[in-house]
Amino acid sequence: MNKTIKMLRDSKSARWIALSCLVIPMFASYFFDDMFSTLSHIFKTPELLALGWNSQDFGFYAGGYSFLCVWGGLIICGMLLDKWGVRFTGSLFVGMMTLGAVLVAYAISGSFASSALCRWMGGFMAKPSLILAYIGCMFFGLGSEIAGVAVTRSIAKWFKGKEMALAMGLQLSIARLGTAFAFVLSPALVAAHDPDLQGIVYPFIETNKPALVGVALLVVGVIVWSVFISMDAKFDRQTGETDKKETTEEDKFKFSDIFKVLSNKHYILISLLCVFFYCCIISFKKFATSILMPRFDIDVEVAKWMVAMIPFFTVIFTPLFGSLVDRIGKATTWMITGSCLVFVAHLIIAFAPAGVPFYGYFAISLLGIGYSLVPAAMWPSVPKIIPEKNLGTAYSLIYWIQNMGMLLVPIFVGQIFNKYVVKAVIPNEMLAAVKAEYIFIGLGVVAIAVSILLARSSKKNPQLELDMPNKRK
Repeated sequence: MNKTIKMLRDSKSARWIALSCLVIPMFASYFFDDMFSTLSHIFKTPELLALGWNSQDFGFYAGGYSFLCVWGGLIICGMLLDKWGVRFTGSLFVGMMTLGAVLVAYAISGSFASSALCRWMGGFMAKPSLILAYIGCMFFGLGSEIAGVAVTRSIAKWFKGKEMALAMGLQLSIARLGTAFAFVLSPALVAAHDPDLQGIVYPFIETNKPALVGVALLVVGVIVWSVFISMDAKFDRQTGETDKKETTEEDKFKFSDIFKVLSNKHYILISLLCVFFYCCIISFKKFATSILMPRFDIDVEVAKWMVAMIPFFTVIFTPLFGSLVDRIGKATTWMITGSCLVFVAHLIIAFAPAGVPFYGYFAISLLGIGYSLVPAAMWPSVPKIIPEKNLGTAYSLIYWIQNMGMLLVPIFVGQIFNKYVVKAVIPNEMLAAVKAEYIFIGLGVVAIAVSILLARSSKKNPQLELDMPNKRK
């Protein structure tokens, strides 16, 4: 048996092939989630869009990603992940996020706009495309989050006692390349046309292009996920393990395990850090061009590359920091440092001299480094404080708490731009950008405080080995 285990778990080639199959669905998911991020400025002039959405509508749509997650979907599905296993549950939700993306792509297309369904929905709602896209985004969001939990749990399984932080860092960095791809490609895909008789500059055929590319990438993700399923089944057959982690009555998942997880103070601190830290970046990205363009007097071409620095930096630094955590530990120190960098970045974006692009580049660089540091240290810390049989539930609960922020923050930021730009008698994009930054600065302050509390708790509980290296041999 030991020889068999070495053939797979200790085989570098097998581990890295499995990882490559896991990252592609996440790459596709990140692309689709951020496909409109560097196009957020076009929603400030809804009269030019055939789609007709304004900034508040876009914020509402973006919040749809988290709706089902917040209202119990992540908790229930995390339980299913522990009960039914990664292969079945992961496949179910990889399929769900793909179907949700298809629904969004249809909702924002000209085909839907001219359909009988749209006319029927238009009889009792103002913007049928927004409602249908919101529903699609809800399914995409829940599917994407649970697929992410399945991927993270699979990496913890395949890289246990090995290069776990490095593997998780690589998964995050490659997935975030999907975000970078969206940042750069979407503005190139969506071209402004000469206005038609109704003054439309962006017809459906243009605003729908990023969604079609995203759907195509997700289909590829489904294919490679099926390859991983085959490998993981073989892994369990050879090692005698079970995908469901229910080998004995003692180890069997129970509903009460949720309360055991939530009663762990270290777990709560990691979860709170997750929500406040990630909202400083993920929610910021949704409106990044709308903030950076007026603050630093740049056009959309410059802004898209400036924002794309965030995921490009993570591609370089997340695996590097993950490797450092594997080898030297000090995870809580990295979390504090990353939180401070993100806070300083938002201070610069809000208060640096206006019209000087250098400050924008500098702030985004700090944001990218911070975005690499915290996840590289945070995600590998969870298996140290939570039993393996409950990891699916634990990661799901973290994402559930995170999605509370991701549901609300885009709505608040969208309302700011709607108030000061779309509906204002005299639009003031600069004021809207600064007021939006106040939200992210406040979130950054709380993230720093939580990371400091986690570090102090880690020192008082050395048996958890939160600051110890992950790689033992």
